[in-house]
Amino acid sequence: MQVTDLMPTPPQVCHPDSDLGTVARMMPDRPPEQVSALRAEALNAPAEDGLMTAARHRGTVKAGQLDASFNAAPELLDAIVDVLDVRTAFPRLSGIVQKVLPHDALTTASFAADGQLIGAAATGGFPDLVSHGFSAPLPDDLIVGDLMAEALPVTRGVNPTETLVALGYRSVLSVSTRARDQVLTIGFWAKQPHAYDRHDLPLARWIAGHLAVAVSHEQLASAGRLAAENRPHAEGLQARVQMFSDELASKEHDGIIGQSPAWQDVLRKAMQVAATETTVLLTGESGTGKEVVARFIYRASARKRGRFVALNCAALPEQLLESELFGYERGAFTSAQQAKPGQIELAAGGVLFLDEVSEMSLSAQAKFLRVLQEREFKRLGGTRSLQANVRVIAATNRNLRNAVEAGIFREDLYYRLHVFDIEIQPLRERRLDILPLSKAFLQEIGRSMGRPPARLTPEACKVLLQHAWPGNVRQLRNVLERAAILCEDGLIDGHHLALDAASKPIANAATDLNSVEREVMARVLRECRWQKSKAARRLGLSRTQLYSRIRKYGLEPPVQS
Repeated sequence: MQVTDLMPTPPQVCHPDSDLGTVARMMPDRPPEQVSALRAEALNAPAEDGLMTAARHRGTVKAGQLDASFNAAPELLDAIVDVLDVRTAFPRLSGIVQKVLPHDALTTASFAADGQLIGAAATGGFPDLVSHGFSAPLPDDLIVGDLMAEALPVTRGVNPTETLVALGYRSVLSVSTRARDQVLTIGFWAKQPHAYDRHDLPLARWIAGHLAVAVSHEQLASAGRLAAENRPHAEGLQARVQMFSDELASKEHDGIIGQSPAWQDVLRKAMQVAATETTVLLTGESGTGKEVVARFIYRASARKRGRFVALNCAALPEQLLESELFGYERGAFTSAQQAKPGQIELAAGGVLFLDEVSEMSLSAQAKFLRVLQEREFKRLGGTRSLQANVRVIAATNRNLRNAVEAGIFREDLYYRLHVFDIEIQPLRERRLDILPLSKAFLQEIGRSMGRPPARLTPEACKVLLQHAWPGNVRQLRNVLERAAILCEDGLIDGHHLALDAASKPIANAATDLNSVEREVMARVLRECRWQKSKAARRLGLSRTQLYSRIRKYGLEPPVQS
């Protein structure tokens, strides 16, 4: 790799009467403020006379490139001046740039100030690197002579070097520049090794400067269009944006972080239903973040000033569940010395979250159905009806349709709960979320320990990405907390994660989810010698959840001889 800065002094800028300065005059139909803004961007872009100065004083431009750049400049300006989306004109831009700096593929990517990918475009059949897990900016000035000998210095996500080599790409020249509030990275990719050297950097920077003008133009036009469209709803939109920002910043909701399409779809559906009073059913494996999504809906709703009351139906015996849910009057049973409100009353004006609703007894289901239908209920031992001013969000890790067919869940309650369902995919199916979640968890764990957050080595990242995560997000956090305690110098390596045994594939596993879960639990219990606390930690479950599943699957320890 050769990372070089050949121009330590700032490049010359265009004079208002130079070719690049004519951008404003080429836009007679644009609003004056947009022309002024674009012209200001143009005046700060590297220009031909700046390139000429660099070439004369340093002799850094290859023979023929300087003349080609001057010939291409008017055509390049003409191609970008009216472009509102660089991606639509990118093939044409690549053809113009080809005359200046030959390449087999040209790529551009825009990154926000925090390094998040905003948009990308490519030519020459170049692969969609984002779908391959590559979404991090490359260094500002980068030359890799042979990708078969040296990998790209990727700092986040999956390194795409092997994919690119398999497609025939051997060398790359990459430069970065600013386009208003974004960082624009331009990549020149060649299918022969050592296609570029340090003398090509000034030309690449010159091209990047011109494209930055187009991107700035695009940002100005987009911002103006959005402002005009959204002005009537600006106040409401700002409130929702602020709510969303508060949600992301909240410590207890770090699990809301995620980049995968599946997780973004969950958040989109949650935001859509949050503004309504509709009952929501969240489905997904244990530990996928159902309560996190429920709290997100609550905080985005009009009921956010009320209470969020969570009740785990699997953690309470049948009789205690009904008294906790509905409350009871004095004398309702032997130990009822005084009246006690239930969780429905405590959640008045807010949200009642019923976790593991499939574990509710048939008797409790019949009573709760009245809450959803008539919005009223009675305390145990009571005679008067009370109003149920609550919004219900239910969650389950089981297939309720199968439970209805098995006769252990009421069909009428199923349809009352299944008004708006959101399925949350397991962590193994949204691997793009693993590393962002890990970073957020390590920051939270570091705060709780009163020390800087631990960091992950490349080997640790690889282990995390390859693991199956039967306990999902909850297991990920538990594993990282243990690793943060064990690691030295704040650096977590692969051996700190203790995932070797759990990461082995299950031989001849059934495709039925319950069968897979039973086999995983049985194996972990055997490996932990039926020490339930240890097994619960390995699986990312609470002891109550572990006991519930042991009963559910009829798991028993081996008989001691």
